[in-house]
Amino acid sequence: MARSKKIKILSFAIFQGFLGTFLGLIAGILYSFGGFIIDLLVSLGWVTSSETPGLSTGTLLAFGALIGMPLIGAVAGFFLGLVEALLFNFVAGWFGGLDIDFGNRFIQRK
Repeated sequence: MARSKKIKILSFAIFQGFLGTFLGLIAGILYSFGGFIIDLLVSLGWVTSSETPGLSTGTLLAFGALIGMPLIGAVAGFFLGLVEALLFNFVAGWFGGLDIDFGNRFIQRK
């Protein structure tokens, strides 16, 4: 078991940016699919709304979420990763760091 008292700030920020991108993509897919369904129901006349006239700019914005939400997630994840890594490096000495067990699954012994 290894004890980590310091992590590389940029490496962790990039990792968090990747996770934010992935979560943003999932959120963008859900948002755009939901917006498309609502606009489709209004266009078919199954749902009435005075604010949504059917397939309109709402659909464009919903599909724009497929690009916008991953970008926002990437930027937010990167900056949060920077802050988290800085805070971890600052306070890790106070509580002794983290115990990390990599296990023997990835180590092949001869």
